[in-house]
Order: sequence, then structure tokens, then C-alpha cells
Amino acid sequence: MEPITHFLTGACIGRAGLNRKTAYATLAAVLAAEAADIDILWSFAGPVEELKHHRGITHTFIAVPVVAAAAVGVVWLYDRWRRTRPSRKANAIIQNAKAPPLRWGWVYLAALLSALSHLLLDWTTNYGVRPFFPFNPHWYAGSFVFIAEPVLWALLALAMIMPWLLGLADSEMGARKKQFRGRGWAIFALTGMVLLWGWRWAEQGRARMLAENAGIATAPVKRMALEPYPINLFHWHAILETEAYYQTAEINTLSGGIASDPRRDVLYKPSATAATEAAKRTLLGQVYLDWGTWAVARDVGQVAAPGLAPPQLPLNRTWTTVRFTDLRFDYSYLGTDRSPNRSPLDGWVYIVDGRDEAGEAMNGREQR
Repeated sequence: MEPITHFLTGACIGRAGLNRKTAYATLAAVLAAEAADIDILWSFAGPVEELKHHRGITHTFIAVPVVAAAAVGVVWLYDRWRRTRPSRKANAIIQNAKAPPLRWGWVYLAALLSALSHLLLDWTTNYGVRPFFPFNPHWYAGSFVFIAEPVLWALLALAMIMPWLLGLADSEMGARKKQFRGRGWAIFALTGMVLLWGWRWAEQGRARMLAENAGIATAPVKRMALEPYPINLFHWHAILETEAYYQTAEINTLSGGIASDPRRDVLYKPSATAATEAAKRTLLGQVYLDWGTWAVARDVGQVAAPGLAPPQLPLNRTWTTVRFTDLRFDYSYLGTDRSPNRSPLDGWVYIVDGRDEAGEAMNGREQR
């Protein structure tokens, strides 16, 4: 999931009751909820290195205790800084008798639960996680929640906003200020998230049943994937693989309707060429095929890759472009048409004379 959902989930975990056990519970939970995405720093090494390490070791069960400890370490530094401040106001806040005592064990528990929530949230999407890496490199993906889900944003934001609004109303009426406001709303939001997951999971199962019974492909289907759309939990993008081609379909679980055009929604598996085989051996090719569970490599000819200048060669040498796409993301999930030469997380490799690499790029960024 994107950072907004992670941060808000961490805040709800902290405010669901842990903040009554110890000071800094919510702060530790918020930090730990997003800490695993520190692997985004690999983007400075280039887009291919970013793909290679994203949702890597920091998104594993063996890293969860370390990630939680790192978040607690940041909280400890913050606590030390506050205690050494000369500000009387800051010291008064720390020594406030009404505040919960500082119990580091509870702080760590809050961080640990939030770190685990990061893996769970990422698993629900179609990008997936490798929670048992490096012992098991397999990718696991629930694929029933879109990577950016506005319904979750609204649900989690409600848990943050409503206690504040109710607090304003109480202050206007002169009511006594509550110390731990928002616990019920936080539990409500987290419960709502789980219920939404269950509903989406059930709709995905219904979409699979409809696809299996409809006979969309004329050839035997080897495997199938159902990809989600944001907001609309009744709309699913189906990908069916046969021996010779991939076929896609749009499924509406509310109406039971299935839309698939054999002339437009069929992608025949590209033949292997010297260029595609050479591209698969490049850094981009190895990383992409390791991650892309529905990856397709195509020799598209002398096509300029976005963000990557074509190679300048003498007349006696030729070049071609190999494009990598993952069919899990190659659909109009926002309801708008995209350029046929652009899709999320696509990769490009220039191959010279069918064997030599002459440049790599992903998402319009060159790998240097």
C-alpha cells in the first residue's frame, strides 16, 4: 500500500488502546507502520536497483523485530531530546501526572504490531510481498485490494477527524476534556478495514467462479489472476493464460456480466528471439522476471524507450528494443486509456546485434 494507508493504520493501532498503557505508543506505531519502506532509498541507485530491493529484506518476518526496534530507537532519541530541553513547558508536559507512564515494553509492542501491519497491508495488494525471504523467495499476493484505496483512506481518516470534531463540540459546551479520546473510532476503523478485506476477498472469489464458468478462453486455461479496481469492489480485471496466448476480461460481480473481445483482449505469447533471450540475462531482465509473476518480454523493434536515448551505432551494427511488462498492472484501473507504449512498472532494454546490452530503463528512468 501507499504511505497514507500505512501511517493512518499505525495511528489507529496506537490509539486503539495502547496509548493508554504507555506514552509514545501512537508515535512508535506510526513510525513503525511505514518504516519498512525505507528501502525506497535504493531508488538513488537507479530504477532497476529500486525494483530489485523494494519489498525486499525490510518486508520480511525476520526484519519485523528489527524494524520495530528501530522505530522505538527513534522514539527514545526524541524522548531524550525532550527531557533535555530547557523549556519549562516541555518538562511540565513530560511530568504531567495525568499522562500515562512511559513503559518501553508497551512502546515496543505498539511498534511490533504496526510493523506486522505493514506486511499484511502490502500482501493484500497485487504487488505482493516475500515475507519468508531470504529462505523462501516466493512472492505472495492477496490481490483483492488496490494499492491506493480511497475507501480505506476515508475510513482511517474518519477515525482521526471525528474525535477532534467531538472534542471541539465538548469544549464549546464546557464538558470535561477526555484524556484518551478516539479509542472507539480507531477500533471502528480497524474493524472496518478487516470487514472490507473480507468483502473484497469474497467478491474476488465470485469473480473467479464467474470466469471459470463462462469459458472465456477457447483453449484450456493454465492459470488465472483477478486484479482489483479502486473504490469499486464489484469490478475485476481477469487475466487468463493458455498455452499460446493471454486473454483478459472485465468482470462485474454485482451484475454477473463479463466483457471480453477475442480480437482486442487477446495477447499472443511472443516468440523467443536472440534479443529477448539476451535481455532476460541483463540486470533488468533478471530482476524483472524474479519479481514479475505475469511478466512478458517482447521484441518491439527499433522503438525509443521512454527516458532512454537510442544507441548510436555504426552502419554495420543493428539494435532492437525489448520491452518487459507485467500483465498484473497493464490495465486501465483508473478508467482512462493509456498510451500503448506506457504501462506502470514497464522495463526497456536495448540489445545490439542480438546479444549486447546498450541501455536499460524503467518508468522513464535510465539505469546507469
